[in-house]
Amino acid sequence: MPFTEESQLLSNSPAGERHRRRTKIIATLGPATDSPEMLEQLILAGMNVARINMSHAGADSTRELVKRIRAVAGKLGRSVGILMDLQGPAIRTGDLAVSLNLKPGERIALTVRGEKSVEERSVDVNYDQLVEDIKVGDHVVVDNGMIQLKVLEKRRNQLTCEVLTEGVLGSRRHINLPGVRVNLPALTDKDIKDVELGIETGVDFIAMSFCREAADVTKLKAILDYRRAPQKVIAKLEDQEGIRNVHEIIEAADGIMVARGDLGMECPLEELPIIQRRVVKACIVRGKPVIVATHMLESMIESPSPTRAEITDVANAVYEQADAIMLSGETSVGKYPVKCIEIMDRIARRIERSGGAGYADLAKMDSLGAKLVKAAYVMSKEVSAEALVVFTRKGSMAHNAAWLRPMHSPLYAFTDNSSLLNQLTLLWGVTPFLVQFAENPESNFEQAVKLLKQLALVQAGGNVVAVTEVDVGGKLIDTILMERVE
Repeated sequence: MPFTEESQLLSNSPAGERHRRRTKIIATLGPATDSPEMLEQLILAGMNVARINMSHAGADSTRELVKRIRAVAGKLGRSVGILMDLQGPAIRTGDLAVSLNLKPGERIALTVRGEKSVEERSVDVNYDQLVEDIKVGDHVVVDNGMIQLKVLEKRRNQLTCEVLTEGVLGSRRHINLPGVRVNLPALTDKDIKDVELGIETGVDFIAMSFCREAADVTKLKAILDYRRAPQKVIAKLEDQEGIRNVHEIIEAADGIMVARGDLGMECPLEELPIIQRRVVKACIVRGKPVIVATHMLESMIESPSPTRAEITDVANAVYEQADAIMLSGETSVGKYPVKCIEIMDRIARRIERSGGAGYADLAKMDSLGAKLVKAAYVMSKEVSAEALVVFTRKGSMAHNAAWLRPMHSPLYAFTDNSSLLNQLTLLWGVTPFLVQFAENPESNFEQAVKLLKQLALVQAGGNVVAVTEVDVGGKLIDTILMERVE
């Protein structure tokens, strides 16, 4: 048999599930979900990719968690990707002996380099260039927008600010500087250590926080290339500079994350939906995977049900045909992590049946391989194929097929590359199988059809269309095959 016995076990779809969700779900792991029991529940509920947030995870805990994810996924016979999300160059307040209760109109000093302030309220900040980079009149956003400040005065190593919104300022709170070009490195020393950890543990994706320009992505890719590491780079768009350089970043990265948490602090709120739509569209047109992330079901951290606005938010991302939608605190620390995935799954399935934005119609498919896949896509649509099948060693065939967003036929990718298998879990609509390719490539198609029939993913009398290779006079040629299931 050219297919390994694991080919069925490592499928991402259980037998009999013929109408599956195409939009992938990413779930952040944390204290609420990092046990083997909870991981099993998340995977069975529909988690496709597990996210490890390196802002909170340590090296030893990450090693153990990666092993645990792989073990549970293997036990369940599912392919689950692992995304390591780097902390990035975060600006934070320092430690406070006592939290500060701030009222509108009050003054607070932000100090750097250990400056001692005469103001009644002050806190140190870990970014030494803060005073140089910011201007009088600029706004400082603290703790994900809970506290907003306006800069009144600059003096040596201190900013004097007016409090605009009431809030309680605690230790090590995140700071955003909307519209300010900060002079922080693309990769911190911690990030570089975490990249090495990601390579060591064999994660599938590395997400780069606060990506501002294509050169940032290039720096991370250079590390991976030097180590001959297979990880894919996901660039996170989190500030105005990243949005200004979005097309160059899309070209440089393997995928994009619209990280709406920090982005919502950095950009006018009314612009955020437009930015999301434009980025998703640009990624689909260019053929790069795109993730919509943050605050999707935020109320479910505490509540068993989402708000109607959250349902609509998830639905919009699915309708735009983003490759994946992501849960953060909802699954890492929330009270209802499994239910969050179940609700996302329900919303996505229903919205997918209603159609999509159609951005893939504008796809610029210039390569011969992409055009071949497009021809197979058209054929599968014309004959109402029960399956569109691709065979891939490096992922390009599966990538090209997902790029087209085929709504009419389920998409199955067969690969003999175990590293690639889990990376395919992020692509829209792709169900991956790990196989051992036969010496005779034409028999791969026959065995694929046989396996899909065994799993009740195709039925007798239905058509299957595949992009594969055939042997013509000793030379392998890419071609399109169609077969009626017997």
